[in-house]
Amino acid sequence: MKHVITGATIFDGQQMLSQHSLVLENQRIHSIISNEQIDSSLTSTQLRGGTLSAGFIDLQVNGGGGLLLNNAATPNTIKTMLKAHRSKGVCAMLPTVITDTRAITAAAIDAVRTLRQQQYPGVLGLHIEGPFFNPQRRGVHQQDHIRKLSTEDIDWLCNQADIPIMLTLAPEQTEAGQIKALSEAGIIVCAGHTDALAADIERAFAEGLQGFTHLFNAMRPMSSREPGVVGAALADNDSYCGIIVDGHHNHPSTVLVAHKAKAAGHLYLVSDAMATIGSDNKTFELYGETITEKEGCLFNSENRLAGSAIGLIDAVKISHQTVGLPLDECLKMASLYPARFIQQQQHFGHISSGLNANLVHFDDDFQVTHSWVNGDMESHPGTDHLDNDQQEHNHL
Repeated sequence: MKHVITGATIFDGQQMLSQHSLVLENQRIHSIISNEQIDSSLTSTQLRGGTLSAGFIDLQVNGGGGLLLNNAATPNTIKTMLKAHRSKGVCAMLPTVITDTRAITAAAIDAVRTLRQQQYPGVLGLHIEGPFFNPQRRGVHQQDHIRKLSTEDIDWLCNQADIPIMLTLAPEQTEAGQIKALSEAGIIVCAGHTDALAADIERAFAEGLQGFTHLFNAMRPMSSREPGVVGAALADNDSYCGIIVDGHHNHPSTVLVAHKAKAAGHLYLVSDAMATIGSDNKTFELYGETITEKEGCLFNSENRLAGSAIGLIDAVKISHQTVGLPLDECLKMASLYPARFIQQQQHFGHISSGLNANLVHFDDDFQVTHSWVNGDMESHPGTDHLDNDQQEHNHL
């Protein structure tokens, strides 16, 4: 049956449309129509202003709902993370396992594989962040597990590539041909936690390096005579850069410079969120030590940044209101651009006829009020943005 969502400005992935409504049929997007075309016989969801957009895609999510993937690498943990981040506008994600033992990484791979076999919505694959890092740029990643990439690692990782995998590594910690082998197996290789020179990055590009993980953070900066990782990343037209816009990891002017410098459509937002999203508990354990949220930021016992305490709607808000980027561009950075990076733009990142209904509605204060995942609508706590007399259908 058909159902109409009306009352909000619609961002379809390219333009803002006022005085328009969205028609869903079963679980899919049917069309965008002008309000004058609404069939009054159809059931409707009447929103009270705000913006209706394609659901967000987060390619770096360590935890949520009080759980951290490294601490319990199970399907239920990933389901909890998805539920927690849905209230932040996220309809699909790459759960992220950080530097740890092979057993923990393998468990995370198995958990993602299980959910994908079950066709559980929103699980796009797995982001493996580490352990092949430069120790000098490890951040909070545990020193004991950090090492160079080996031939045995490559064989094992390539054998796991029946699921989509993004792998973050330090290119200078690899041997010639290793990034090429990973890339040829279908693994998306990104540079992060790296002290590489620009020449190292250029060699990695030649082998298939496709992106950069949390630009500026835990990587060699740009200087006048050595572009470093940052300079090489910003100068390249084809690669993609994830960036954390939480008001702590990067200064607003730094984000603005990156946006101006990077090729259009190749800078995307990530949360790098930890366990506190969607949870009242503002502490959690990582590597046996307590991580604490203070004033919206996470720190370990050494007072190092330990991931973020935001979701993507927060990154959109800061990018728009503080950095000063146009709202439509911020929404693309949270949806269309990450979808393109992992080649999922045929399913996510825009509102087009025939796509599954993966949507987010947020108000003028950037509070997510409703989300749709494969047509299932969820109203988020503390919101009242539906007319009382509407006919609401949570599954279409």
